Amino acid sequence: QVQLVESGGGLVQPGGSLRLSCAASGTIFSLNHMGWYRQAPGKERELVAGTTSGGSANYADSVKGRFTISRDNAKKTVYLQMNNLKPDDTAVYYCNAGVVDNKSWPKSMDYWGKGTLVTVSS
Repeated sequence: QVQLVESGGGLVQPGGSLRLSCAASGTIFSLNHMGWYRQAPGKERELVAGTTSGGSANYADSVKGRFTISRDNAKKTVYLQMNNLKPDDTAVYYCNAGVVDNKSWPKSMDYWGKGTLVTVSS
């Protein structure tokens, strides 16, 4: 069973930084897209940043220039470096990955983590 486990959330003051990590575990043949979504209270889940297996990245306009997504394929881990955080960044952040595992092969299936809370407040 594939699992995605996020870490690194917490309380930070406006202008501060946090680094989120998401580690994938299980019988994984390959990781395709990996990304971060967020959901604020009363709002729909939205894409924050995504990366392909080749390392290409895309970002929501609201985080461009402040957030950086990266991945370590050997560690099956994706990161989100968040700088200059704003109160509007407060949300539960979810990791998402397209995974080819022993049950889905040769197809890729989407998996989600349980989320980590980021609160930006003074």
